[in-house]
Amino acid sequence: MELDSDLAGTSDTEVPVSPAPNAAAPPLIPVPPPRLSPSGAGTFVQCPRRWRFRYIDRLKDPPSEDALAGSFAHRVLELLMQREPSERTIEEARVISRTEWPDTEAMDDYQALEHDEKQSRHFRWKAWTAIEGLWHLEDPAAVEVRATEQDVEAELAGVPFRGIVDRIEQEGDGLVVTDYKSGKAPSHRYRRSRLDQVLLYAAAVEASTGEMPVRARLLYLGQRTVGMDVTDKEIDAVTEKLAGTWTEIRTACSEDEFEPRPGPLCGWCPYVSMCPQGAAEAAKRADRKAAREAELVAMAS
Repeated sequence: MELDSDLAGTSDTEVPVSPAPNAAAPPLIPVPPPRLSPSGAGTFVQCPRRWRFRYIDRLKDPPSEDALAGSFAHRVLELLMQREPSERTIEEARVISRTEWPDTEAMDDYQALEHDEKQSRHFRWKAWTAIEGLWHLEDPAAVEVRATEQDVEAELAGVPFRGIVDRIEQEGDGLVVTDYKSGKAPSHRYRRSRLDQVLLYAAAVEASTGEMPVRARLLYLGQRTVGMDVTDKEIDAVTEKLAGTWTEIRTACSEDEFEPRPGPLCGWCPYVSMCPQGAAEAAKRADRKAAREAELVAMAS
């Protein structure tokens, strides 16, 4: 699970210094975050304006059932993999799930979903399906765990980087960086790009410990494993890409220019109502979809 470390190091309680009486207030220039995470970098590449809303204006994303179910599954698997190998069973995972559930149920974000009993059961089923999916991919008892939820922080290609690695394990030929995913596995076309996150984690592990992982992988729970060998060429490529994004972020902040990048994801953006271009794009795509559906109905009648 990834730490939203772009927001780390700042305080909601900090109070700006007021200008002297009768003095013109200086313009507020956005300040880049102290560190960059894969999620922050990915958000900026997707849409600089959405990045601004999230990391400069600090607008909170609305509660998401999928995200909360994924977080719950991650927590259960974290605790499971901290057990002795012989205790990493489905039965033990059920015990952990029952123990951890009250804390999740009491969270403000979960309460904001306003689930009734039926919806709550569906939520728990969705989370449990992800948890149980680990056994479709591996035998947890056979994993030699070195660390879980490992905080990694390093300077990568001049970029202050931070993230949290779900799992670091030891295999016969070296370390493996593993991240759990509860969402849908990508098609072959997008598999390589999804691995940037764990490759950056591998680079940070090497920078902070001196030991370069030999493999990086994503476990799409209940579906399949997507992974690759870690090579200097791959590390250079992802850190160079990260450095380019960091430069763009710093430039955008210094110029206070965060242009939107309208596209198919605008309809799912939590800030679409605050972005005229995004709202227009979402409406245009909704109209096209409605027109196609109407055409199909007319053809079928």
